[in-house]
Amino acid sequence: MRSLALPARSFRSRLPRLGRIEIYVLTQQLRALGVALAVISALVMLIDFVEVSRGVGSDQDLSALRILGLVALKSPAVIVQLLPFVFLFGTLGAYIGLNRRSELVAMRAAGVSAWRFVLPAAGMAFALGVLTVTVLGPLASAGDGLWQRERARISGAAANDRSDAPIWLREGDDQRQMIIRAGRQDRANARLLDVTFFIYVTDAEGNRDFSERIDAQSAALSAGRWRLTNAVGASIGQRAVAYSSLDLLSSLADEEAFERFARPQSTPFWSLPNQIQRIEDAGFASTAYRLRLQQLLATPLVFAAMSILAAAFSLRLMRLGDLARMSVAAVVLGFAFFFLNQFSSAMGSAEVVPPLVAAWLPPLLTALAAFTLLFYTEDG
Repeated sequence: MRSLALPARSFRSRLPRLGRIEIYVLTQQLRALGVALAVISALVMLIDFVEVSRGVGSDQDLSALRILGLVALKSPAVIVQLLPFVFLFGTLGAYIGLNRRSELVAMRAAGVSAWRFVLPAAGMAFALGVLTVTVLGPLASAGDGLWQRERARISGAAANDRSDAPIWLREGDDQRQMIIRAGRQDRANARLLDVTFFIYVTDAEGNRDFSERIDAQSAALSAGRWRLTNAVGASIGQRAVAYSSLDLLSSLADEEAFERFARPQSTPFWSLPNQIQRIEDAGFASTAYRLRLQQLLATPLVFAAMSILAAAFSLRLMRLGDLARMSVAAVVLGFAFFFLNQFSSAMGSAEVVPPLVAAWLPPLLTALAAFTLLFYTEDG
């Protein structure tokens, strides 16, 4: 038993432990992150309050409390998108504060390497990124979805159960594909109105050939079947045939004919894989949703890279000067990352580059730049 305890004790002694210096630096960084988050959240909510008051509030006579409730639904999604700047400004403020109080001078004079407190800070940022993606992000996405529905309801776009917007659906399998166009939908009776079914069949060589067109007054989806009323169908080379009632097999769930796919930003992280599968099964492009999924997976790396970048720019000693210029350079690089990320997202959405590359390239470049700068600052 004694021989078994020694290796375990030796293993525990090799585990990385946070000393007082690391804990103190992390505490200062958490405080600075809280201040940066509070400032950015206040600015976002103030801007959203004005926007909601002028937009939705102008359509209906809403009270200030009601507008605040809508802002509370809308703002978290924007704040989550701006969290990289929270880590940039927060970490920058924390290390500049340590530098101004000469605490970094004392640490460096005691032989403490910058890697000793920068890497734990980056690890904490990475952990907060995981928490954001798995918990805070889904909550913000759910709030954004509620905001979209509330805005539509207040504006009157969804006040009427009968929607005049055209509906396009696509379903099928390897043998048959159906493209469905409905002039409008009747939610109260769960029907599509003025419906046209374009049916395609797949030949032995894998080519899809147009087979039949069916026009119907209404179509209701139930138990895996489309029930068409007052339908007229015509196949190639044959005369049109009228049906008072006609059933067509369907692979759609009952609710999918009457709901629109949520925006990528409104789709929670845990629901994205199923949403992507549903969209692809319906025959639509899922590029925007795949890009959103990869961007969320890269979020922890973004937070860690921003923390390392801010720390590398603020480690220069006060007596050497140029600290203000280095801080401004860090902010400029942070905004450069933001625009690079937006440009890469646009390229990914347009399918110019794969979603995987569009989502991971900006944070990887930022992380490499941050590590390079930190190596140069610490090791020369």
